[in-house]
Order: sequence, then structure tokens, then C-alpha cells
Amino acid sequence: MSKEFLEAIKKRRSIYAISKESVLSDEQLERLIGEAVLHTPSAFNSQSARVVVLLKEQHDKLWDLTTETLRQVVPAENFGPTEEKMRSFRNGYGTVLYFEDQTVIEGLQEKFALYKDNFPVWSEQSSGMLQLVVWTALEAEGYGATLQHYNPLIDDAVRKEWNLPSTWKLIAQMPFGKPTAEPGEKQFQPLEERMKVFK
Repeated sequence: MSKEFLEAIKKRRSIYAISKESVLSDEQLERLIGEAVLHTPSAFNSQSARVVVLLKEQHDKLWDLTTETLRQVVPAENFGPTEEKMRSFRNGYGTVLYFEDQTVIEGLQEKFALYKDNFPVWSEQSSGMLQLVVWTALEAEGYGATLQHYNPLIDDAVRKEWNLPSTWKLIAQMPFGKPTAEPGEKQFQPLEERMKVFK
């Protein structure tokens, strides 16, 4: 079992060349991502993660919105590469939006004042775990994905478009679709510089 788990982790890569072809039904996707949300750990079992799954036209709407938001801040003469990148994300089938509910975090800060400064950090760590779980699960099913961070530029527009609570803090965006090209070779720093074992 651990061998299969590590193989799935190894195969998870940033895949930018994706298509609108779906590998699973929408219902299967919903179950897959829902299982990840339910079973990814969180500090104090806070379950502060919130996820929005945008598929098909809703996915397109997100990347159109992001493109127009960036057009307002990126100089026109430099916008070509940005627009191309947005198009590559829009080429996908869907996007997973990751949020952390600040009301949950603030409630824990009030209840456990001794750890007050740690709860926002633990919240981000929990979100990172959820991102990895979903990303790996998508890869295992045949999808390619990347992790993007256009927050806080798009936060208000996203909350308004999908009528989301103001207490949901956007953490990351994960566009996904069927891969249309293999990723390049990954370079690794020497493991002995990154890991120490004491016996």
C-alpha cells in the first residue's frame, strides 16, 4: 500500500498542457474531491478548509475573470505571456478553489488564546495538505493539474461572482484537465542536503 501511495506522490507533477476532455464524470469528480475534503487532517480538527469546484463554463468564467483582472495591473506591452498562461489554464476542464474559513480560525484563537498566533499558520498547513491530497488524487485518475496563486488580486471578484462568504480567504487555484503533453524532467537537490537521520 505505501508503495502505491509513494508512486502516486511521485507521479504528481505540474501539468500546464491540459484539455477540456474529462476523465471522470462530474459526479465522480465531486465524490473524489469531497473525500479529500472530509479526510485531510486539520489542527484541532478545525475543518476550516472550504473548497469550490468550478467545471466547464464556470471554470472558463474564472479564468476570463482572472485575465481581465490581470489586464488592469500588467502593462499592455507585457501582457502577451500572461494572456497565454491564462489561456492554458482556461483550456482545462475545471478548477478547484481552496479557501480557509476565517471565522473558524478566529473562534479557535478566542477559545485557545495560548496558541492564538499559531492558528493561521496551522490553517495554511492544513490547506497545503488538502491541495496535495486533491492534486495527487486527480493525477491518479488521469488528470493533469497545477497550483496557482492569483489571490489576493481576484479575491473580491471571485466572492462576488459565486456569492461566497466574505470570511472565506482564498488560498490557491488548481486548474485541471486531461494532459496533452508530458511534463519536463524534474531536477532534485541532493537528498543528503535536505534530510538528516539520527540513530
